[in-house]
Amino acid sequence: MLDFVRIACAVPPVRVGDVKKNVEDICAKIQEADSAGSDLVVFPELALTGYTCEDLFFQDTLLGACMDGLQKIMDCSAGYPGITVVVGTPVVLEGQMYNCGAVISDGKLHGLVPKTYLPNYNEFYERRWFSSSTDLRIKMVSAKLLGLPGEGEIPVGRDLLFRIGDGALLGVEICEDLWTPLPPSTIMSLNGAEVIVNLSASNETVGKRSYRRGLVQHQSAICSCIYAYTSAGCTESTQDLVFSGQSLVAENGVLLAENQNLLDTDYILVQDADLGKVRAFRRKNKSVKDAVSLYGDVTPMRILDCGCKVLRSDGMLYELEKLPFVPSTQKERHERCMEIFQMQVTGLKQRLSVIGNANAVIGISGGLDSTLALLVAVEAMRQMGRPVSDVYGVTMPCYGTSDRTYQNSWELMRTLGINAKEISIKNAVTLHFEDIGHDINVHNGTFENSQARERTQILMDYASVVGGIVVGTGDLSELALGWCTYNGDQMSMYGVNASIPKTLIRWMIGAIAEMPAFAASREVLQDILDTPISPELLPPDAQGKIAQYTEDLVGPYALHDFFLYYMARYGFTPSKIYALACRAFQNDFDAATIKKWMKSFYRRFFTQQFKRNAMPDGVKVGNISLSPRGDWRMPSDAAARIWLDEIESL
Repeated sequence: MLDFVRIACAVPPVRVGDVKKNVEDICAKIQEADSAGSDLVVFPELALTGYTCEDLFFQDTLLGACMDGLQKIMDCSAGYPGITVVVGTPVVLEGQMYNCGAVISDGKLHGLVPKTYLPNYNEFYERRWFSSSTDLRIKMVSAKLLGLPGEGEIPVGRDLLFRIGDGALLGVEICEDLWTPLPPSTIMSLNGAEVIVNLSASNETVGKRSYRRGLVQHQSAICSCIYAYTSAGCTESTQDLVFSGQSLVAENGVLLAENQNLLDTDYILVQDADLGKVRAFRRKNKSVKDAVSLYGDVTPMRILDCGCKVLRSDGMLYELEKLPFVPSTQKERHERCMEIFQMQVTGLKQRLSVIGNANAVIGISGGLDSTLALLVAVEAMRQMGRPVSDVYGVTMPCYGTSDRTYQNSWELMRTLGINAKEISIKNAVTLHFEDIGHDINVHNGTFENSQARERTQILMDYASVVGGIVVGTGDLSELALGWCTYNGDQMSMYGVNASIPKTLIRWMIGAIAEMPAFAASREVLQDILDTPISPELLPPDAQGKIAQYTEDLVGPYALHDFFLYYMARYGFTPSKIYALACRAFQNDFDAATIKKWMKSFYRRFFTQQFKRNAMPDGVKVGNISLSPRGDWRMPSDAAARIWLDEIESL
């Protein structure tokens, strides 16, 4: 259900040429990785012998010891049936020596994958000892010819993929294979490999560590895969080189884990990776499918079953953010917010200029969304070389307007220097209630929606008066929940916040407030950030304070943004999202509360699609947009039953 795989990158303290000792250490690491619940353990290139054996590779004694050692590793693996082992060893095939990755599980050698690209430049001299996989003519080799007991045959070649756990496909490449214009892992991925492991022995030079990291991240991104890289440790021969023992695990371009020591050995790095994200991206990105159609049959692959039927990982080693739209560090957050702000500004500038340098009209409520939209409009005018007075802010108090938001609206407009106007809608809405026969004391949907539609009507008509367009303020979270009035605050000429989630907007305003251009508004911006989120459509309490809190009505935005992120971006099931949410919010909400608001999220998301199908233009700034012209296309009358049934069963 969770689709996580746990990978261990194991770097034993190799003793060059001492196969017996190396095999003992490898078996100890297998046991350690199994104890950590790993599904897969990956060792460095030529881990049985050490990479730096040089002409010792020509010694029959060394090669014979490798086959004995390989059998001992197979025997060891029989005691740990839940884990697949990939280990590096030299192997003689058809009279030539190959640098291979051996794939072992449950006491069986499932296949041997020879290295394809053999470096023979600078400090490397591999062609002296090894042949490339391209030289190999056979596809099977008998165990007897290898010097292993038994009568069976073992698949060999660069065209092998291995099925592990409950269906994940594993591909194997070796060191230099990654450093080439067309790595074997690219072809493997086009043939369905979801996890790629690289057995490496990469020596350390200045700057090389970061270069390797970039290679691994890049390959995991372009192949849409999980990529685990394990390199030989610093106990290799230091006659002319130093080896770092660098290990890395990346997923879809994101680095999940890396060992911390610059020069390292004798450790395992254990990390969970999410196969669900890999599978979701490949399904959605049709360029991947096009590449499969074009190049997938360049090297047809053989798929071998490794016998491990279930992936054991529960995902507990996978870093999980409560706020997936919000970067976790202050530096990254600030950079992200300013990048988004400039995209919003650029989008609005283009729209204003295309329609003849129109003015911008915004309804100012004193809340977060209208504040961010106003800041965007002001900056757009500045960058266009126009006076900020070409921004027209309109505050429209009614029954639910509190003193705090009213004063903040005026103070914000005053300190920004825009054209400010107040139009009370109380009399107009009261008259409207009389016209339609609604009792003003009945505070239902009619009471609330009438106010929202009256405000939108005023903004639209006032925009005609001043030669402007209405800049929408609604955000991504509100669109997901349908928390907007159809033909009310749902409508504008351009929505600058349409793909920004509520959990990010606070950080956006905080970052923008630090800009020198907005110094005069910092105090009021801080008070707006401290104001509870409210639609202010119901009358304040006796003390004039806000009586209607949005999150009491629709649920915590932190939860809804979490649900939206995993549902819209990855298509995860409610069961998986619920499990992730329970883990991420374990210190904030109990399971019953999470289930309650998840049910509300799915119900609202499905029933409110008709509002999104009629939403105005708005610039996309992140990975998720609900525009029917962008990321999300969905029929308005789709039924949520199977999703809600699954939630009920949790």
